[in-house]
Amino acid sequence: MSSTAHDRYGVESSYAWTRLAAALALMTIGGAGMYGVTVALPLVQAEFGVARSAASLPYTLTMIGFGIGGVVLGRVGDRFGVIVPVLIGAVGLGAGFIAAGTARSLLEFSLAQGLLIGALGTAATFAPLVADISHWFARRRGIAVAIVISGNYLAGTIWPLVMQHFFDSAGWRSTYIGIGIFGLLAMLPLTLLLRRQLPAHASPAAAPGPSHADVQRPLGLSPGALQSLLCVAGVGCCVAMSMPQVHIVAYCGDLGYPAARGAEMLSLMLGCGIISRLTFGLISDRIGGLRTLLLGTTLQAIALLMFLPFSKLAILYGVSALFGLFQGGIVPAYAIIVREYFSPREAGQRVGTVLMATLFGMAFGGWISGVIFDLTGSYHAAFLHGIGWNLLTTAIAAFLLLRDRRERRGLSPVPG
Repeated sequence: MSSTAHDRYGVESSYAWTRLAAALALMTIGGAGMYGVTVALPLVQAEFGVARSAASLPYTLTMIGFGIGGVVLGRVGDRFGVIVPVLIGAVGLGAGFIAAGTARSLLEFSLAQGLLIGALGTAATFAPLVADISHWFARRRGIAVAIVISGNYLAGTIWPLVMQHFFDSAGWRSTYIGIGIFGLLAMLPLTLLLRRQLPAHASPAAAPGPSHADVQRPLGLSPGALQSLLCVAGVGCCVAMSMPQVHIVAYCGDLGYPAARGAEMLSLMLGCGIISRLTFGLISDRIGGLRTLLLGTTLQAIALLMFLPFSKLAILYGVSALFGLFQGGIVPAYAIIVREYFSPREAGQRVGTVLMATLFGMAFGGWISGVIFDLTGSYHAAFLHGIGWNLLTTAIAAFLLLRDRRERRGLSPVPG
């Protein structure tokens, strides 16, 4: 292949940016599976006559499926190229929404959400796409990863408003079926833009190693130990993150506000999250993934605390916006950390594993917040519970950053 072709289709080429745009669109469509169930939570609870904790179960199963599917499909993408998991995702998402829309019981609805929408549909448009885009950018990797992973929040900005409108006018079942058909028709053509393989000279096998670490002992730890710490941190930050994201619609209803106000707050929260992710992407290119993680999780704790003393509608809009601005950069930081401290050949699997932990955190947090609500009759204790998990993530990020500084000092040349 000529050097001109390399330039046209190589790392950070015009094609790489086109591929990034296609990945962003796919993640935005796939994210419908994650946010639809949160907006439908009060309707599902009423439809099947169950408690708040039981109505939270479909979301929990969706996030568990999302996480496990991300690891499995990430490995598939490492081996066969990202187009294979994305094609699986298009079919899974479409079939899942249609199956959920025709479910006759909470069990059927939950299985459709967890297996088809979560494990096959939404999972295929998250970790595999993040890992794939990380190979197509080097100097601008931070902002590229931030852009593609913003599709998850762009979905959260668009879909709650669209779904709430159609839930009110056509019912949640017809809306689910319509989204399934739309997802299938829209995703299949977009996958064609991902069919080109990464150039051999820029493949993961030929890519340079991590910029800050020996892959055998990253930060002086075994790769398994570092990955485990990142997974625990991912669970902690997302248990905290899930409290407002999953329950804001129900929380507003408990305060006496219409469900539409809660959907607007969720949309505002995630819209501000897009700004946050892009901003933190630029920041991570300058300060690295660990410092970005520590900054984001510290700011998220501050935002969570601000939910506790306020119940007025205008103030809740402001706190929701602030929460989005503060926490949007946390999850992309994990992908950057993986690329900084692990072998690029393992990007799909390791990114998928850490992101799976964040999704398990969202799943557990969404469910346990409903349980705490059922036990206490309010969300006050649930917010405090999330803050506690957030502090665990902050402590892990600080610990790893201290080890990073120690390693850098150890690797610094001794003055002559």
